[in-house]
Order: sequence, then C-alpha cells, then structure tokens
Amino acid sequence: MRSVQDHLAAVLAATGPVSPLDVVLHDASGCILAADVVSPVDVPAVPVAARDGYAVAADDTYAAGAHGPDLPVAHDLHAGSPAGLRHVAGTAVRVASGAPLPLGADAVVPVEETDRGQARVAFQRVATAGQHVRYAGADVRAGQVVLTAGTRLGARQIALAAAMGRGRLPVHPTPRVVLLSVGDELVEPTTPARPGKVFEVDGHALEAAVRDAGATPVRVGVVPDEHAALREALEDQLVRADLVVLTGGLSELAHDTVKDVLAPLGTVRLDQVAMTPGLRHGFGTVGAHGLDVSEPGGRTVPLFALQGHPVAAQVSFEVFVRPALRAMAGHTELFRPSLAAATTEGWVSPPGLRQFVPATVLGSPEEGYRATPIGDPSAPSTTALAHANALAVVGEGDLTVHPGSVVHCLVLEG
Repeated sequence: MRSVQDHLAAVLAATGPVSPLDVVLHDASGCILAADVVSPVDVPAVPVAARDGYAVAADDTYAAGAHGPDLPVAHDLHAGSPAGLRHVAGTAVRVASGAPLPLGADAVVPVEETDRGQARVAFQRVATAGQHVRYAGADVRAGQVVLTAGTRLGARQIALAAAMGRGRLPVHPTPRVVLLSVGDELVEPTTPARPGKVFEVDGHALEAAVRDAGATPVRVGVVPDEHAALREALEDQLVRADLVVLTGGLSELAHDTVKDVLAPLGTVRLDQVAMTPGLRHGFGTVGAHGLDVSEPGGRTVPLFALQGHPVAAQVSFEVFVRPALRAMAGHTELFRPSLAAATTEGWVSPPGLRQFVPATVLGSPEEGYRATPIGDPSAPSTTALAHANALAVVGEGDLTVHPGSVVHCLVLEG
C-alpha cells in the first residue's frame, strides 16, 4: 500500500507548470506571470497635471504677496494635448488633470483655489513648486522591473501593464481539465430516477472544484463501462487536455473497464493509497496525440483515476488533484491552509490509514479552534461534506480520537 506522502510526491513530480504563452490582457486575468516584466517607458512620459487647474511658474504667484496675483490665461491644455508648449512667464495655462505641463511651468493651482477665470485668473494663495504635478517616471521608470515572475495577475497588475503600453503578457495559462465519469449505472440529474440507476455527481462536483482551483473544466459527461468507448473518449479529449480526471470504474471486479484500459498505457499506475475515503487511485501520464507515450517528442498529459463515490472523489481531488493544478498554473502556494483544532467529540479511526473527516471548524487564533465532525466519521456522506468547512485529518497511527484531541484540519473555505 502506498502512503499519501509518496503518492502526492509522485503527482507533483509529474505535473510541472504548463508551458508559458503570451496572451492578451483580457486572457491574463487570474494567471501567474511566467517572466519578469520590465517597463520600456517612463510612466508618465512627461510631467503632467495631477489636478484640474492652472499651470504656473510658482515664482510668479509670489509677486502680489500672500494672496497671490491674478494672471492672464494664455492657453488651454487637455489630457491628450501634445507636449512641448512653452510657458510664458507671468501667465497661467488652464490645464485638465492628465494634461502635459507646459515647459517652464512647475506647479498647478487647483481650480477650486481660484476664481475660475477664463481670460484672467485670480489665486487665493501662492503656489509651491511641484504642487499637483506628476513628474516623468513618477509611477514607473524605463528599465524598471515592475512585475516579477510568479505574480498572480489581477486588476491592479493588469492596469500597470496597460499603463506601460503592454498589450500582452507571458503567463502560465490556466490548465484545461477534462472530466469523464465512467459507469453504466450513471444518469444525469435532469433525468427521471429509474431502478438500478444513480445520478451522476462526480462530474458536476469536480467541475466546480476545478474552477475553484483556478483551472478550466471541460466536462465530457458519462462514459459507459466499455473498453472501446472509454478509449475512444480519451483519444478524442486528450488533444484539448492539460490534465484528465476519470471517476468511477476502479473496482477490483473484472467487469470494470478503467483498470483494463489504463494499465498498458505509459506510466499509468493503479495503487491502494493509505487513506480513507479514497483508498484506490490511478495516476500516470498518457500521450496527448494517441495514448502511446513511447512516441519520441510527444506531449504527455497527467491522468488521475479516482473512485466513483462522491465523497472519495472530492477528498482525493483536494489532497492530490488540486495541488497538481496549482503547480501546473505556476502557483507557489499549492495547498489549502491548515490549522490545528481541538475536537469536540471522539471517534475511532481505522488503523494504517490517514482519515479525512468532514468537520466544522470554529474559533480564532486568539481563543483557539474547535473541530466538530459532521455525520459518521467512518462513513462520510455528501450531506456531511456539503455542510463542512474543513477536513479533519487523523494520522495513520492514531486509532482513537478523544474529545479534546488536537487534529490538523484542511480548511476548505473561509
């Protein structure tokens, strides 16, 4: 039996960041920057007015004493006006915020500190050199590294790139995750219930989980328990996939197809992993253009096979698939936050297995945290998982959890 640590290490060793792409700003949102970004220009390129008002030489406003002079208005400048207008001593230039400052002017008097004159303008007080002026390079200097590789790109970072005139950025694109659910017994939740049929849960749950992890899900739907059907579905979908997740069909019984289809493919390996729920796992790589990974130079795609039980599938996703997706997207923080909490109830844990128990965690760093299991820890249900905000983790050697025992909890949500 393989340990959780060994299985996770094998997963992360096989799932490096997706190859970088240059993408337009619209598509960069949420991605991880793949290379440092250096500004090619000063921002702003020339000194500009930071307020609507009047551009002046500050010394001219001292001429008439504490209340300042009134000066003739020589010109109007708006944002987008060409730079290079020369300032005439003893005059003012009406400027809009963002307009280039006339050459020779060194201050902007805000419009609310004037009489708003058009031919002549009177000031309420003298001006100070540099007031309400954004000088060239005040935001960014040409040659400056403004965004470092590994940064997650959001609105503020994209605004900075746009301000420098960068219309594209090098990023690790969000992984595309193909989801296939295997089983003759599965039907969509939109169909009427029928004897012997089970509503398909895993694909819908994992579609949301993949999106929550920052990746792009491609839910194929239900694939029947047929060798040819599963192989054909894989061949059809691998061309678009950065990662594949199969659920179901991992029974040891002879009639399940997943182990038979995956066993001869490349590095795919079926294991018993020492955890509950989610004891049986498949993981490896398959070829992106046909399933034979022995073809030299061919792109390979990581593939997970998870048990079909909805709780087992979701717990396995959290423990193994989510960190892999974060690594593929270029994140440095791969794992959910965890914290230590004292249990409010006790339960028995199976020997030799790491147990993941849906739980509610309450508290604060100051007062400490308390973990309460939801439902039966030995048989976690979709109801329990739906109401949990954490997974309480019990070690392989801990056979009994007593009230007040401290367990580590994987936090699923805030």
